[in-house]
Amino acid sequence: MNLNKIYPFSSISNRCPRCREGKIFKSNKAYGKDNMLMNEHCPVCQQPTEIEVGFYYGTGYVSYALTVALTVATFIAWKVLIGLSFAIDDNRIFYWLGTNILILVVLQPVLMRLSRSLWLSWFVQYEPDWKKKPLTEPERLNKDQFANW
Repeated sequence: MNLNKIYPFSSISNRCPRCREGKIFKSNKAYGKDNMLMNEHCPVCQQPTEIEVGFYYGTGYVSYALTVALTVATFIAWKVLIGLSFAIDDNRIFYWLGTNILILVVLQPVLMRLSRSLWLSWFVQYEPDWKKKPLTEPERLNKDQFANW
């Protein structure tokens, strides 16, 4: 069974939301130079990855939500495994804070790529028969304004 065909796995593995086969990023590595460069179209089904000008501005909200969820998860894990005390002479809350900041800084490239993948998957519907059904041009794609920053 191909796990990329299942919605959460296709988003986590940065696959095209329409065919769930093609990779939306040019590089497989989340760390390194050019880790955020995306293919203009899915290499398999030719789905455009930028549907409209400024399409990925909304990924800031998704990245924020993922960061908050990760922070809450580390807080709960720290509380259960190590414990927290707000006594004056106990600094465990500061150790958690430092550990959480380190985790968020290290995982930032992964969270940014995941937020783009999730954002695209919310606007592009999965098409199981993508080979038979032709791709329609996005209605709000303005070719004159493409990459006009």
